[in-house]
Amino acid sequence: MDQRLFEAARTGNTEYLQNLLKDNPLLLDTVALAGGENPLHIACIVGHADFARDLIKLKREFAAELNQDGLSPLHIASANGNMDIVKLLLNLDHNLCQIKGREQTVPLHYAAIKGRVRVVTELIAASPDCITDCTARNETALHLAVTNYQFEAFGVLVEHLKKMKKEEVLNKKDDQGNTILHVAISKRQYEVVKFLLREQVIPRSAVEVNSSNKGGLTPLDILGIFQSEAGEREIEEILRESGAMKAKESQTTSQESAICVNEESRSRSPAKKLLDYFKYDTIKDSPGSVRNTLLVLVVLIATATYQAVLSPPGGVWQDDNSSTGKNNGTPHVAGESIMGYHNPKSYRIFLICNSVGFFTSLHMINFLTIGFPMRLELQISMTSLVFTYNTSMIAIAPRLSNLFIVVAVVMPCLAPIATVVLRNFFKAPKFKIPPLISRLV
Repeated sequence: MDQRLFEAARTGNTEYLQNLLKDNPLLLDTVALAGGENPLHIACIVGHADFARDLIKLKREFAAELNQDGLSPLHIASANGNMDIVKLLLNLDHNLCQIKGREQTVPLHYAAIKGRVRVVTELIAASPDCITDCTARNETALHLAVTNYQFEAFGVLVEHLKKMKKEEVLNKKDDQGNTILHVAISKRQYEVVKFLLREQVIPRSAVEVNSSNKGGLTPLDILGIFQSEAGEREIEEILRESGAMKAKESQTTSQESAICVNEESRSRSPAKKLLDYFKYDTIKDSPGSVRNTLLVLVVLIATATYQAVLSPPGGVWQDDNSSTGKNNGTPHVAGESIMGYHNPKSYRIFLICNSVGFFTSLHMINFLTIGFPMRLELQISMTSLVFTYNTSMIAIAPRLSNLFIVVAVVMPCLAPIATVVLRNFFKAPKFKIPPLISRLV
């Protein structure tokens, strides 16, 4: 690179840059052909945002070039924590976040290494997927933050993982098979271990505490390798509370579990085995497939109950009969339920139970489609369905009573509330007699 151009970038002198370009309009093109470091790299190192802005207007391609060290301008600005230049480059093209530099690093990796919290937030906002990018050593930004003792940056990264529902990144392994928990324990970072397993920022089950690296060591094994240091007992206590075990303990437990499973499997009947094979498994069945299955089932229930209210047991009268007397039959109105005249108590039970099934199924459909596109249109359709159901129920019910009006008005609102109350009731802890009273008894 021309020494004069280097000096202009180092000092941030845009006027000097313009004079150089007047003398040689192809100066920047010559730098681009030469490869390696360009003036934008220098401006990012020094932190001249105004010079970088003018330079990008003249030569946009500089923003995506790597220097001789394998770093793009955004890599450098992220490592230095220069927010003005970072925002400038991201506004130019947010895909600059995905540029792979030396050892497959992206700008987020350098921001994590240096603990540039604001830059980390800005990069993830521009390109959320960069939080899952790995280096050539298969290290994530979280690995690098923990390795370099950047706890604040690590906390910000974990918060973003939680928002994006990508907690599985916490269990990613580097080329040595070490998870973030392995690294944190090897560095004796008590605050990281506590943050992952005690702070309840993320579910404790999201972190695999018994994951083994390529050496066959669990996090608890790593803790016992190094000489005893301050805080080791606290770390071990946290790990034990979370169910952590050493590799040998884990193998023994697995063998015992396998023996128990085999013994139980032999003792089960063929019918029991078939039932266990098809029943819901939290590990085998994904939430998405379960939701799809539930949607199919509740749609079938809604269809069946809606059809039942239109065609009640025994059918409906086909004609009007206002006459009374033994030979004239029962006075009735065409379109009303026959069962409602001959067995009104059974008809009321049928209608109430059918309504419970219908409105509960609509509530489930509404709940299972939260976050779906065109949700407003779906809710309008279901509201219309409620009105048509209620209208049909009241029209077909003979001798209209206040009971059916109450069912039509209250049941749509009562179904969601009742399910919440019942669920909380059955999951609530059983009542225990206080110790003082039990002693008296």
